[in-house]
Amino acid sequence: MLSVFNRLKSIPHEDEELNDETWFTKQPCAKLSIASKEIIITQPLSTFWVYLLGVLTVIVGLYFFAIQEGEQSRLWWGISLLLWGIGALLAGTSYQAFGYTIKCKGREKCAWTSWWEVIYLMFQQVSINALLVAVAYSCTTGILQEVLLWYALISSVGYIILTFIGGIVPIKSLITFELMVWISTPAFVFLSALNAWRYFAYGYTMDILLLGCWIILLGSMIAYWMYYKKGITDKLWKKGVWFSENDVLHVTLIIWIIYIAAVLPKHITDYNMIF
Repeated sequence: MLSVFNRLKSIPHEDEELNDETWFTKQPCAKLSIASKEIIITQPLSTFWVYLLGVLTVIVGLYFFAIQEGEQSRLWWGISLLLWGIGALLAGTSYQAFGYTIKCKGREKCAWTSWWEVIYLMFQQVSINALLVAVAYSCTTGILQEVLLWYALISSVGYIILTFIGGIVPIKSLITFELMVWISTPAFVFLSALNAWRYFAYGYTMDILLLGCWIILLGSMIAYWMYYKKGITDKLWKKGVWFSENDVLHVTLIIWIIYIAAVLPKHITDYNMIF
């Protein structure tokens, strides 16, 4: 059974020159000695940003639980942010902090991904669908709400199965960040359209604040892709400065979670509390 899960390591890293020796020239690393053991931290500053994002998101998720007061919308905001935060911690552990140990140490060629990252993708997608459920309880009722709840469930189960297959077989195209983003895009497009329409139709404060949430999230993804496409990470690293596209994403998402914590909790309420 263990060998089945180890197949994931057979996908080689996209950088063919990346191995046990070159790892340390491709990105910043720090060596720490703890109890006579040497621990290698990859991308120390990037690790700080992603772990900060994860911890803050978990804390805000727990806060939504604390103020739930029987409302389904707040409950599902809490679930979404808790899953999002845990996912960020999982991703940071493999993409950044312990990437060398997990994917490269003692190997002739580094692995492209790990189960830490695959499970992160699952957490991330389910988190997004939980967010859809939260807004469904706040902004819809009747048949539309039922459709959204079933969509969130089917989408989550389907994606988990698809991603699990991608990790076991393995199939690289099924376990990419890009695929996860494309699958989650319809939910965000719908949420943006729903809250925009509701705000112009009814003028509710909750809708304009939620719309601001989706705009910041969209902005973070645009900033990530532009930074990545222009190859700014490599250009800066040649000058001895490490600030990757992932850092851009994580810093903007920290702004996003601070926005959520600052303005959303007291305005989130179930649909039947509005009408």
